[in-house]
Amino acid sequence: MPRTSAVECSGCPPIRALTFDVLGLVKVIEARGKQGRVPNVVERWGEPDSSRCVLAASINNSKTDPFLAVARKSGLIEVLNPLNGDLCVSISNAAGADFRPEDDAFVGLHIFKKQRLELSSRSHTLLSCTTKGNASVRSVEVPKSPMDSISSGSSTTWNVCASGNILCSKVDGNENYALFGGKGVEVNVWDLEKCTKIWTAKSPAKNSLGILTPTWFTSATFLNKDDHCKFAAGTNSHQVRIYDISAQRGPVMSFDFRESPIKAVSEDLDGHTIYLGNGSGDLASVDIRTGKLLGCFLGKCSGSIRSIARHPEHPVIASCGLDSYLRFWDIKSRQLLSAVFLKQHLTNVVFDSNFSDEGVTGTAADTPPNEAPDGNEIIVDEEELLLVKRKKASKEHKGSKKLKSKKKSKRLKGESIDTS
Repeated sequence: MPRTSAVECSGCPPIRALTFDVLGLVKVIEARGKQGRVPNVVERWGEPDSSRCVLAASINNSKTDPFLAVARKSGLIEVLNPLNGDLCVSISNAAGADFRPEDDAFVGLHIFKKQRLELSSRSHTLLSCTTKGNASVRSVEVPKSPMDSISSGSSTTWNVCASGNILCSKVDGNENYALFGGKGVEVNVWDLEKCTKIWTAKSPAKNSLGILTPTWFTSATFLNKDDHCKFAAGTNSHQVRIYDISAQRGPVMSFDFRESPIKAVSEDLDGHTIYLGNGSGDLASVDIRTGKLLGCFLGKCSGSIRSIARHPEHPVIASCGLDSYLRFWDIKSRQLLSAVFLKQHLTNVVFDSNFSDEGVTGTAADTPPNEAPDGNEIIVDEEELLLVKRKKASKEHKGSKKLKSKKKSKRLKGESIDTS
């Protein structure tokens, strides 16, 4: 068994987060009790299967009828109950018998929170997008019981790019518009009601050396839930661009962040702060009004950050990525509150805003087997400890040999003096 050493962290407020990984597992992490509790893994949904890797996820935090949607590598979209993980609806993205999911994988998924007038109370609308730019808005009706048949409603499909690969998509707060961007695809905004493009970004000019930076957007987010005109986009060339579609086609502001590609961008509730995560594990907050770096979050992440989520009530953000850790941060002090080791490479994290701390506080017994018992623990390989022990033992052995040789030489000298 690996040995552990504790790291001092201040703990988290009562929160509930759901993580998704490359083996298709959904893990529920909860921090119960008063301020300062340590988050623990309380549930794990699904069985490990790399073909069921979760590529995108979205949650509807409705208090009456919450739902969780996940898009998998196998070409399936599943609607789950976020309270117990029960499968409600499964939708296939297969376009024909020769369809291969890996050729046109999901890159974006959004489950609409507002209810459309023409749909029943148990119907939900999903927006999905693939790497080849095939966007689809479809409505599905969740059956009352698993024995009932699944009825699919209306579906609208269109293409958001003529060439290139879509790598990011985002829906605005009012759920009327969506933006798309990717490798060889300039970021563009679409009206979801009419399925028409309303704006496309202009390619940047050449730099002072006459070199044109290739278009490669990796992540994007709207800045304000009530305004679809302003959004931020991160690029593979470690640049962040701020756009205002009501002002111009080019970025109104752009700045570089470190030297690695931007992998995750998330907005704050104040509408003028964004959180950036890059491929080398750097996490920072930026004021987009001035373009000033407010500061980096203290505590190095050893892997690429793939997802950042802002809690809707507490001043907390969560980040996860390829180092298999889910980390909770205080947005005011930018200090690490807690970290949970989850063993697999993580792809997404979402918060359950309806979580109420009314049950029994979590204990180590709530942690499933094969999971780290404490989120604030660092795993130390036992082989490294054995290697250190062997080195110490060898040094001690050499020291004892020198001591014996000195004693022997003194004894011989004493004997020679006595004989003389």
